[in-house]
Amino acid sequence: MRSFEEQLHPSWKACLEQSLDLLNEIERRVARTAFLPKHDLVMRALGRDIDEVKVVIFGQDPYPNPEYPVGLSFSVTRETAKLPQSLRNILKELSADLGVEQPHHGDLSQWQDQGVLLLNRVLTISAVDKGSHSDLGWQRITDEVAKVLGERDVVAILWGEKASELEKYFKHVIKSAHPSPLSAYKGFLGSKPFSRANDMLGELNKSPIDWRL
Repeated sequence: MRSFEEQLHPSWKACLEQSLDLLNEIERRVARTAFLPKHDLVMRALGRDIDEVKVVIFGQDPYPNPEYPVGLSFSVTRETAKLPQSLRNILKELSADLGVEQPHHGDLSQWQDQGVLLLNRVLTISAVDKGSHSDLGWQRITDEVAKVLGERDVVAILWGEKASELEKYFKHVIKSAHPSPLSAYKGFLGSKPFSRANDMLGELNKSPIDWRL
């Protein structure tokens, strides 16, 4: 079984060199109890070359349902039949924004394949009591990720308060309410994040994302 550090792409390992001791300490702490997602998926979002990243979408923490977390924020497996409500709202907005058919699955890995980093602020969650792991130090690591991406002119899509904490690191930001059913109608639905991201990429002379699933 590969450690969290070993799951990092070498380019990310180099960028996060100052955070590796903390990462190893977090791994030691979470290993004492059951957690989500599966161990070998925790660092999945940072398993690709940093040079591929054009857009980042920050989530909060993994879904607490053991059926859902796959190591990419908001995403589930293609086989997942009942989608999380936040993800259903994302797919609803995707259809409305781009005028495409609403997807029937919630596997967002096609976005990752095109340079969209899908990263939670906190990368693990307790599988036992559904308690948060927000006190383990994950935010220090994901802050460093945001800082590095901002220096590379990556477009940041920030949904909700936790993600918005990272706005200071980016020059190119799309910000709105979280897609949660509690807040989606307070500014997420109708925010057109996908077309706006492609507009920003065009201004940066970068190729657009094909957001269709």
